Amino acid sequence: MRMPQRTVALGATVVLVLATVTAAAASHQDVILEPIPVSDVAVSLDLVADGFTTPLWAINAPGDNKRLFVVDQVGKIWAIEIHPGKPAQVPERSLFLDIGSDGLDLLVPLGAFGPGSFDERGLLGLAFDPDYRDNGLVYTYSSEPVNGPADFSTMPADEDANHQGVLREWQVPNPKRPNSVVDPNSSRVLLTIDEPQFNHNSGAVLFGPDGFLYVAVGDGGSADDQGVGHAPGGNGQDLSPGNLLGKIIRIDPHGSNSVNGSYGIPADNPFITTDAPDEIWAYGFRNAFRMSFDQRTGALFAADVGQNDIEEINVVVGGGNYGWPVKEGSFLFDMNGDERGFTTVDSPGVPAGMIDPIAQYDHDEGISVGGGFVYRGSEIKDLRGSYVFGDFSLGFFPGNGRLFHLDEQGEIAELLPDGAALGRYVMGFGQDRRGEVYVLTSANFAPVGTTGTVHRLTDG
Repeated sequence: MRMPQRTVALGATVVLVLATVTAAAASHQDVILEPIPVSDVAVSLDLVADGFTTPLWAINAPGDNKRLFVVDQVGKIWAIEIHPGKPAQVPERSLFLDIGSDGLDLLVPLGAFGPGSFDERGLLGLAFDPDYRDNGLVYTYSSEPVNGPADFSTMPADEDANHQGVLREWQVPNPKRPNSVVDPNSSRVLLTIDEPQFNHNSGAVLFGPDGFLYVAVGDGGSADDQGVGHAPGGNGQDLSPGNLLGKIIRIDPHGSNSVNGSYGIPADNPFITTDAPDEIWAYGFRNAFRMSFDQRTGALFAADVGQNDIEEINVVVGGGNYGWPVKEGSFLFDMNGDERGFTTVDSPGVPAGMIDPIAQYDHDEGISVGGGFVYRGSEIKDLRGSYVFGDFSLGFFPGNGRLFHLDEQGEIAELLPDGAALGRYVMGFGQDRRGEVYVLTSANFAPVGTTGTVHRLTDG
């Protein structure tokens, strides 16, 4: 799902010629020599539902523990009936919101290189307000056509953005009803961001234990954090007014003291007394595609997709600088002008002030990290307290996604469901309010077809 390098497409089908990706995979350095071991934890995958296109995210709503809400990249949010110990099937799901059609048609046309081709845009994030049971408020992050000036932009005056990232608030009229759905006419735009290219959009949205809304924003796309719409030295490190790219932001959707008056700025945001945008919580990210809060400790985990060599897991703190594009993981990174960027030396703790990941691996092990959740369920006792995550695929063709967790020593170990490789692309993860983890996969790497599945991770 998350492309780590530039791509070239041929044809109007899902056939995508990843020329530069293939070259990168063939030429990158094996910068971390130790292979990832297989975990001692035995797990299985129980099918919950299938028939999706590209499922990216799955959560419960506060007060609605019987339905799992699944975000499909093509613009649909599905509500699936879940019952512990009894997997649900497709007939038990219903459409909660559709922004890709259903008269709304909010998304950019998907297929960055033509119909049926790869894309990183779409419906990317979903969060329920902590008081959802009473106020029925829902938040989404989506890739939409340019519609006037954005609230935040890095685009030169004579250049158009590829699209806009849009944070929206929606209303569910009867949130306590077991079959409640979103009112499609209730949308309120909180925030718009110009996106220079089609890729590196991040798009995760979630409420923290503090009640504020956190949004991950990618560096704007292309490669090496360079090109049109990218600041000198990279968007990830740029704290200029107007630049939210390469950041995690924190806002109060119920407030109104932002510049556009549509949301609030928490008084303790770390850059509120500087010239940087008040919304920024942390910076130095390339494409923190997924992030999550530990249900027990409240720690914020973010998986940042790497460029050519390193995939990383970070624990995010307010005001933190996570290095990109000065660093990729704990390694120094050379943006290399018009040529392909590359990692140089492993440099933990240097430069001072940049926070290194808590775990990382190189592209011998996978090409695009997918953030998951700290396991707090009861079905797999040996996983309790472990961060469960994965990688999109070991290579682009065929799909061979991998599942990982951080063991008690904080080292990465591979989970093999029933002792076998997945043989599918890992698109995302989910977690219910009981702390159980779900694995979202597809047989297609492009947002086409109906091969997407949701599985619950269970004891093997």
